[in-house]
Amino acid sequence: MQLISGVLENRGGILYIDGVSTLELAEKLDTPLYVMSESRVRENYRRLNESLRRNYEKVRIYYSAKANTNLTILKILKDEGSHVDTVSPGEVYLALKAGFKPERILFTGTSVRDDELEYLVDVGVTINIDSLSQLRRLLKITIPEVISVRINPEIGAGHHEHVITAGRNSKFGIWEGDAIKAYQTAKEAGVERFGIQMHIGSGILDVELFLTAAEKLLEVAREVHGKVGVNFDFIDFGGGIGVPYRPDEKEVDIELFASKTLNLYKERIRRYNLGEPHFCIEPGRYIVCDAGILLTRVNTVKVTPYKRFAGVDAGFNTLIRPAMYGSYHPILVANRLDEAEEETYDIAGPICESGDILARDRRLPRIHEGDLIAILNAGAYGFSMSSQYNSRPRAAEVIVKDGRYAVIRERETMEDLLKGQRYPQWLVS
Repeated sequence: MQLISGVLENRGGILYIDGVSTLELAEKLDTPLYVMSESRVRENYRRLNESLRRNYEKVRIYYSAKANTNLTILKILKDEGSHVDTVSPGEVYLALKAGFKPERILFTGTSVRDDELEYLVDVGVTINIDSLSQLRRLLKITIPEVISVRINPEIGAGHHEHVITAGRNSKFGIWEGDAIKAYQTAKEAGVERFGIQMHIGSGILDVELFLTAAEKLLEVAREVHGKVGVNFDFIDFGGGIGVPYRPDEKEVDIELFASKTLNLYKERIRRYNLGEPHFCIEPGRYIVCDAGILLTRVNTVKVTPYKRFAGVDAGFNTLIRPAMYGSYHPILVANRLDEAEEETYDIAGPICESGDILARDRRLPRIHEGDLIAILNAGAYGFSMSSQYNSRPRAAEVIVKDGRYAVIRERETMEDLLKGQRYPQWLVS
């Protein structure tokens, strides 16, 4: 038995995840199939939580639900003591269904409708304001006990331009210069408790980028505290902790991240007389990414004068990241782990689009039709971004732990493609 990474093992040339054979899963449950390791989710959460709490007691981890909103994943993290970061009323609804108390849910939306604000007020979650417009409309509905404001610190970072969520070109957050106005408006309306938040982007592997943005947010907090007289219950630095996808990328040193970030935090809140607000962070990818894989079956091997294609039954309807972001995911031939890498392949999906390529120019063992491909680091933004494009039903999801497995989302059927559809009366004979 050879450990590949995390909970992935090579047992006689066959890929196992958390003690379960991927071949058995594919044969019994069909493909495409998302597989999540419960052990790895818990391990990732605990590593981060323990590192942070060694440096500061008042820590809240808000799991970023958009990475993976399966109820089982949410329930696991609730049981671990996590809070949850949500970006839509639907994610709030799922978090409540998974057992999170409203006070442990933070909502940070953008372009939020009035009826959505009314729903958030009705269920009692904390709202993180994204614009002065949203603030004015919320205060017409109610005067919340607590309000947070998302600040655009003019510093953005991330693995692709589509995931950079701060800076001059970003649609997110209240510009630093409008922060005073936002807090003054809320305080004059009668709001008594406050938070402040930022999120600069996703997939960040450089600790120094976090520190630069953290310094900027803390400076804004100092200015708001001094000019408006606001005391903060919490200061939230958002998410963005990356994971290595490519072989040449290194993991974020979480101990170093925790010590550097919290040393800066403690020094600044003391210097700026900000009291002892909760330190908050919103990891998503870091917790679930390497806990998940996508299994897909090879149905076609096609050789042209220029390319060798392995055609599989998962496309960008199943995993959109490679097409949308140019993302790299490690690829294994799950039933040929002991064989030499002899050929170079593009892994091509079944979608009728030229961009439906899950991996390009990968050196792999010789692939045969019927082989099982494992796409690694698929636990974050995999199923949650999947669709029914080309009228293909969505994949199933399964969780594994210590040699056991359970289906946590049934595979969609053709009948599911009909849900919600109907003919207009004038077409009904």
